[in-house]
Amino acid sequence: MPDTLHIATYNIHKGLSHFQRHMTVHQLRDNLRALGADIIFLQEVVGQHTAHAARFEDWPSGPQHEFLADSVWSDFAYGKNAVYDEGHHGNAILSRYPIVRWDNMDVSAHRFESRGMLHCEIGIPGWREHLHCICVHLGLFKRGQAQQLKALGRHIEDTIPPHVPLIIAGDFNDWREMANRQLARRLHLSEAFESLNGRVARSFPSALPLLRLDRIYVRGFHVEHTQVHRGHPWSRISDHAALSARMVRQ
Repeated sequence: MPDTLHIATYNIHKGLSHFQRHMTVHQLRDNLRALGADIIFLQEVVGQHTAHAARFEDWPSGPQHEFLADSVWSDFAYGKNAVYDEGHHGNAILSRYPIVRWDNMDVSAHRFESRGMLHCEIGIPGWREHLHCICVHLGLFKRGQAQQLKALGRHIEDTIPPHVPLIIAGDFNDWREMANRQLARRLHLSEAFESLNGRVARSFPSALPLLRLDRIYVRGFHVEHTQVHRGHPWSRISDHAALSARMVRQ
């Protein structure tokens, strides 16, 4: 019975380097495998992009989340958020354990910014309840973020019993740190890095992180270890650093 979980969250910048000069999805897959995480929350995952497929010779033939999961993460879910002429992108969750149910919710604050929340229920062997995982990518502006955080809170209160284990992770774009006030207090969640280090992690830009944009919120776990994956080679893959946490079920 696995009481310990290793999870990670990463905004992968659509598998492209800064300014979209180079494709990085192959190195990204190698780096994610090296993390050894059981469950990975991904943002800005490309489901299809005909222009990039024509431009880059080694562009994966299928969706990026399937290419990244490959033979390591047996289960995966993808929530399509932004749709355009060339294709679409959104959030994804990769899991070593069975995803028994998933749903994607549109939380776009306006028509110029397509955002969603991907909610998965994962069956961990030996656990009485399913693990609930929500992957988020919130908007850039304060008003939209506030609306999205309220929607996230309502969804959790309406659909997830308070005693059930829960992980919310992703790119909150929350340099003002509003999410802590709205999520931690209202829903009795703790942020993994804050619980160990007293402050949420700096994660942007990946070369020298200054802003605290990405988060891992948990309920029903004791966090044992956290890490910011920054600098070379991570900074060549995405403008965000990857965050990981090892936790034990309480």
